[in-house]
Amino acid sequence: MSSNRGRDGGGQPAQMPSYTEVFRVKGYPLIFLANTLSTWGDYIARITVAAIVLARTGSDVATAATFAVSLLPTFFGRSLLGSLADRIPCKTVLIGTHLARATLAGVLIAAVAGNAGIPALLALLFAIELCAGPASAANQVLMTDLFRDRRVYVRAYGLMTIAEQLNQAVGLAVGGVIVAVVGAARGLWFNLATFLVCALVLAVVVRTKPIKGAPSAGLGGFFRDLGQGATYLAGHRVLLSLMGLGVLATWAMAAPEAVALPYAQAMSGSTRYGGLLMAAPILGALVGVLTVGRWQPECQNARIIAMAVAMPVPLLATVFTPPLPVAALLWFLCGTLQAFMLPLQSTLSLVVPEEMRGRVFGLAGGVSVATSGVAFLVAGWISQHTTPAAAVGICAVASLGGVGLLAARWPRRELSSAVRAAYGLAS
Repeated sequence: MSSNRGRDGGGQPAQMPSYTEVFRVKGYPLIFLANTLSTWGDYIARITVAAIVLARTGSDVATAATFAVSLLPTFFGRSLLGSLADRIPCKTVLIGTHLARATLAGVLIAAVAGNAGIPALLALLFAIELCAGPASAANQVLMTDLFRDRRVYVRAYGLMTIAEQLNQAVGLAVGGVIVAVVGAARGLWFNLATFLVCALVLAVVVRTKPIKGAPSAGLGGFFRDLGQGATYLAGHRVLLSLMGLGVLATWAMAAPEAVALPYAQAMSGSTRYGGLLMAAPILGALVGVLTVGRWQPECQNARIIAMAVAMPVPLLATVFTPPLPVAALLWFLCGTLQAFMLPLQSTLSLVVPEEMRGRVFGLAGGVSVATSGVAFLVAGWISQHTTPAAAVGICAVASLGGVGLLAARWPRRELSSAVRAAYGLAS
């Protein structure tokens, strides 16, 4: 029997829900606030610890290492600990991780007050960020449970994508202001407060939902379940294709941001315009998400591969070293086409069986973070040995070639069937 959800009374596709409808879902406004505060807390912690390290060492390398330390645990936290959301109710995981991060933030405050060494401070920052891994997977599980109307879920996912980009910028800006006004050491109290508020909001708003399935017992069972998640992901053609596309596209997506500062330096003799170049693809992505979010799920997913193939194309012109305004426009266009990641990620989330979402979300997120980190390093290495313009062009060619090969084997029929099943669309 076919389903008519997602269609109006005349059998025509219904309009996509508005963002207003997303916020009408019970409890979501406060959950959105909690996610916002959590992101701010992450970036407040990073910038305050970086400021402390810089003040103590005066070393740019040590300061940069602070940000590297804050990124590494994201990979391990997601890939290894994301499966906790399959073993423990997501409400418990979220509250527990926020309380753990608040506790670690308190220890970090004490360590700063006691003039602990830089390695100790970096280890505590590593631990705080490690706890964010299972929280990320649990939050995705919570979202899929909260929005039973999958078209509203797609809109909510788009809103979450936009908010994540904006909140990173706001978190860094707020952290910078806090460090400037009250000092880095006192700024960590704001970090602690964000985690406590998040835990309180989630305790009040989110209801406890039993986990699906029957996880294997013990530590051995934990890793056995993790292996089952990896096996399931590797054997599912649609999921593997979606994740592979994200990995291949990352090379072109990361290159502009990785070399924006040296490109601006080479073109103008100053890095002052580097920030604008870095912002260009991000602004483009926001425009793209707002546009793609208005399309029906089946339309979004049918255009994934076409947008992914087109995405690196504007970057190819960067090899000719265009002036900064032209480069910014090209990178903006590339960012707009990156909006194919919205249906890619939302559909991947819904296709995964409920009892395996935590581990698959964690593994997919870990691979994404690792790929982004490697792509940044490779783009920087190419730039150092050639030019920033060449680095962007080479990464775009590599991405285009990989996506093109995948497009030749793109599972259009299987994806269409999976989309109809996941979104409850008519056959």
